[in-house]
Amino acid sequence: MDDRELTSRVKALNKALQSSESPSVIVTILENLKKDTAPTEEQLRSTKAGHTVGKLRSHANKDIARAATEIVTKWRKLVDAAKEAKKRRTMGGSSQTASPAPQPSSYSKPYEGDTEKRHFRTDKVDLSRTGSQTRDNSIGLLYNGLAYRSTMSIEEVLTRAIEVENAAFKTYKGETQEYRSKLRNLFTSLKRKDNARLRNAVLQGTITADNFVIMTDEELASEQQRAKDIELEKENMKKAQVPMAEKSISDALKCGKCGKKEVAYSQAQTRSADEPMTTFCECTACGNRWKFS
Repeated sequence: MDDRELTSRVKALNKALQSSESPSVIVTILENLKKDTAPTEEQLRSTKAGHTVGKLRSHANKDIARAATEIVTKWRKLVDAAKEAKKRRTMGGSSQTASPAPQPSSYSKPYEGDTEKRHFRTDKVDLSRTGSQTRDNSIGLLYNGLAYRSTMSIEEVLTRAIEVENAAFKTYKGETQEYRSKLRNLFTSLKRKDNARLRNAVLQGTITADNFVIMTDEELASEQQRAKDIELEKENMKKAQVPMAEKSISDALKCGKCGKKEVAYSQAQTRSADEPMTTFCECTACGNRWKFS
């Protein structure tokens, strides 16, 4: 395909995007680009095809984002292969002792290295996806968490990381403090050695990106951590059973049984330190007891 044809395809893609065509139309254009084109690096730059398709990797529609990611991956392989071929031609076989040129890395092959040390830098992942350094760094953070102890390909892990970041960006209304805090929390949960269940569920799509970014700390915890929290809560609840004399009286709390505001209460840390305290209440009028966090 020459420059004119590739430029025409890119214009058709931009037109479909600007006129808000249905996702299926845009995906069809992308699928045809993937099937019919084998551009050079120079063509990608002169026609701006690489830039146009690259931006769609973080598109809100997951089918469009997937198709764009597949095209960029294919084009990157072609460019890498062309560079290696040129390098071999330049060497011309004159040096018999030179080391063979490394083969272009395959984003789609199962990972064969040390899965404990996987990182977007060692996997040579291009994080330039959104035009925002904060968002691109967030994709890298999620990639590191998802790739930990996983043999899934670079392409699969990266696609999931992009989907999760995009879901968080929409859910928390941009690069807010809540957005940053949630992504750090998700990374910590993914990187736990005992939380393979969570990592695999997100990678395989059992837990969707939209659901993943709104999961609570309890839902993100591993089975082992949940068991420890339950045991800790039981132990602390025993310690929290203090005599009535040590309780405070509040007229701000209302008994759900008799409706009176004559409630004695005490507080105790019944779960892990980063969880809210549990408040134990007893109505001094009718004896009704309850608790809340």
